[in-house]
Amino acid sequence: MKTTTGDYGSGIVTAYMESILAFAYAAISIYWTLGGTFLLNTVGGSIENIARQGGLLAYMLGIIAVVSKIIVGLLALALVRPFGSRFPRKLLVVSAVAISIFLISYGGLMVVAGSLVLLGIVQPGSSVDWTALRWHVLVWDMWFLLLGVLMALAIMGYRKRTEQPSL
Repeated sequence: MKTTTGDYGSGIVTAYMESILAFAYAAISIYWTLGGTFLLNTVGGSIENIARQGGLLAYMLGIIAVVSKIIVGLLALALVRPFGSRFPRKLLVVSAVAISIFLISYGGLMVVAGSLVLLGIVQPGSSVDWTALRWHVLVWDMWFLLLGVLMALAIMGYRKRTEQPSL
């Protein structure tokens, strides 16, 4: 495997940034899963209601969120840490690309849709939790979008660092 040291274009920095953000997002989900309520009102909707009611459904949804975010962080680290070489290169790239596409698509769609409502371009069909909407556009959904973009940059760096020289 070809390595590049000190090359910011190699995706190493972005992979670490992505993993830190993914683990931080998982930590917030852990807090809410364990019954914490600080900033829960910024989530809004049925997810907030389920979390406030507690019980098995809230716990299971929380665990799914936590595990998903940890997997995203670990996948980013697999692109830059030695443990990643234990996996087939193609599996790492395909998995990371799929996650990146999902995160960019979901985060991007939610940020754009929410922004259109906040700007008054699109009128919401029912009552809107404006606090939660603002937080989704500026923080929660933007976080997904940023994770996806950082993953994409980490993938490009990984591919650049690990490409096989052609003969």
